[in-house]
Amino acid sequence: MDLLPRSPGEFGSARYWDRFFRQRGQRPFEWYGAFPELCPVLHKYVRPRDKVLVVGCGNSELSEQMYDMGMCEDIVNIDISDTAIRQMQERSGSKRPKMSYLLMDMLQMDFPDSHFQVVLDKGTLDAILTDEEEATLAKVDKMFDEISRVLQVGGRYLCISLAQAHVLKKAVEYFSQEGWVVRVHQVASSGDKQQFVLPVFVYVMTKFRKISGSAPQILEICPEEQDKPMRVESAERLVAAVKDRQHYALLCSQLSKTPCGEQVSLDLCDKEHGRPRYTLHVVDSPSVKPSRDNRFAIFIIPQGRETEWLFGTEEGRRQLAASAGFGRLVTVALHREQHYEGMAGIQAELSGKVMELAPPGLPARQQVPFLSVGGDIGVRTVRHCDTSPLSGEYVVEDVKGDGTCYFRRLIFLRNRNVVQSEARLLSPVPLPGQKKRRKDKKQPSPAEPPTAIDKSYLCCEHHKAMVAGLCLLGGPDPLPGTPLAVLVVGLGGGSLPLFIHDYFSQACVAVVEIDPSMLEVATRWFGFCQGDRMQVHVSDGLDYVTKLATEGTVPWSIPAQYDAIMFDVDSKDLTVGMSCPPPAFVEKPFLQKVKTILKPEGVFVLNLVCRDVWLKESVLATLREVFPLLYTRRIEGEVNEILFCQLSPEGRRDPTELGARARALEGDLRQPGRPWDSSYVLADMLQAVKIL
Repeated sequence: MDLLPRSPGEFGSARYWDRFFRQRGQRPFEWYGAFPELCPVLHKYVRPRDKVLVVGCGNSELSEQMYDMGMCEDIVNIDISDTAIRQMQERSGSKRPKMSYLLMDMLQMDFPDSHFQVVLDKGTLDAILTDEEEATLAKVDKMFDEISRVLQVGGRYLCISLAQAHVLKKAVEYFSQEGWVVRVHQVASSGDKQQFVLPVFVYVMTKFRKISGSAPQILEICPEEQDKPMRVESAERLVAAVKDRQHYALLCSQLSKTPCGEQVSLDLCDKEHGRPRYTLHVVDSPSVKPSRDNRFAIFIIPQGRETEWLFGTEEGRRQLAASAGFGRLVTVALHREQHYEGMAGIQAELSGKVMELAPPGLPARQQVPFLSVGGDIGVRTVRHCDTSPLSGEYVVEDVKGDGTCYFRRLIFLRNRNVVQSEARLLSPVPLPGQKKRRKDKKQPSPAEPPTAIDKSYLCCEHHKAMVAGLCLLGGPDPLPGTPLAVLVVGLGGGSLPLFIHDYFSQACVAVVEIDPSMLEVATRWFGFCQGDRMQVHVSDGLDYVTKLATEGTVPWSIPAQYDAIMFDVDSKDLTVGMSCPPPAFVEKPFLQKVKTILKPEGVFVLNLVCRDVWLKESVLATLREVFPLLYTRRIEGEVNEILFCQLSPEGRRDPTELGARARALEGDLRQPGRPWDSSYVLADMLQAVKIL
């Protein structure tokens, strides 16, 4: 029995619907949306004394259920199908005396103006607005005109719909231009994803008298889990918000049926402002043998640690899921702009939502564990927020790391999952004569994180490798007391030039930074300071190097060339597959200028972050053309690759020799009374280099 129309246009044909209901018989036909799901929304907008018009009623049970539940009795149902109307008259008969069924075309109704308080439409608009042809849109305009005519001021047009983009857009534009308030409700699903995947929406258009002039549009969306509507600024934003919810429903349906091959990422936004509150990644581990207790778990990433390799990369999350021993793990990252009421509060907030991401076969009422590191949500304190014309929005924040250490980080919000600069904070040292707190005293609440910068500690592994590259400088013994001229392009928080300045007592360090805001950040928040041997030049690194290569002089009347040149500069263009350095810094003409200002036995150190394989090979080929000797050091667990470039192939040293030089240098740097990070082993950094 073929009930489908031959063309979408037949949805508006009385002949088609007569044939449809004759062939279907007495069985009620519901487009979508069961009454128990619709009831909470309908109760808000239909009062017992309202006079209700149902357009395109078909043989749906909706009117009967509303009547029998006592929601409303004065209900008039109309349809263009004589078959459907006769069926419904026979079915209701004397059981519902105050409800009537009339054969009538909603495009040309016989009712007087302002006759109803509510017009209810379940799937009728969806059936008519099948395309955006001129004739179809004209028919819809006529439908809306008639609904507007028969509704009283203050009355509501309730349209139950699947909210296809063109349908929602048409309804919103028409009624908002008429001065009506438009609100879209998402109907709470029954949880049966097998029955119907797409979510159902109810458009609530409330009629107001049209005001002459340009009155502001009132457009709102009310998600299924909350009563309070959220205001949106335009019809486009409303359509986009609905589309997000449709995509989420499809995603949940797919995840409930099959394991996900690739990791799925989504943001859950706060209810008040619509800003991201949680970022979720769904990770399936095919290697884990499923049992009742290890099918599904939620992992809360402590605040401030979402950038770590284990939590911030696909491979890291895959390893985390496998080591946790769960078939599906959902990692949850917390956003810095939000406030959280501890682990229990997060669990209460997320419990319902994360269950929508459960794997196939999860038993009903299965208890799902919430996991974390150390059982808490971490500590994040935002110290400073600002906007730079060059770097965009940025934030300086203190976070608690693994254990008791705190770290200060600089984050550019255009790339919020990347730590731009990082420094360890020193724990406060008791003053001489200060008594320790007695153990039997009541412990105070957790103190604020320490604020002093530990300048002896290099947080970034690539900075450690860059410093280790100084072992490549000429001479049998690379001593820290040897006079050095060092050029660093890219300041960030200043930890790299500060370390060289403090541990190489004869080094004169010139730093070039294009963004004056970063100099202020480094000075105020990361303990950076200038002096006789440290000077910052606020300039474009390209211009500065070009000027030096052209004029042949450098500051402080030191020789016209540098012992070491280091590039640690990020690219502002996120569309390029290389985030460090900007492409112009590795073009051959510019590298020739770098060569000009580098001493013959000097070393050029480049921090390369390139995900584009072809682009990376091109960069390496260009570097080989300019620098005959090229070493590379991959940073484990990161995209960073440190390149050490030298001018003389005769200076080539194998990794064993480099390791020996590094151990000698480290011995000199570890002077009595000077702090040294015991985890920083220079030899480890250089023994892993490869010669290209």
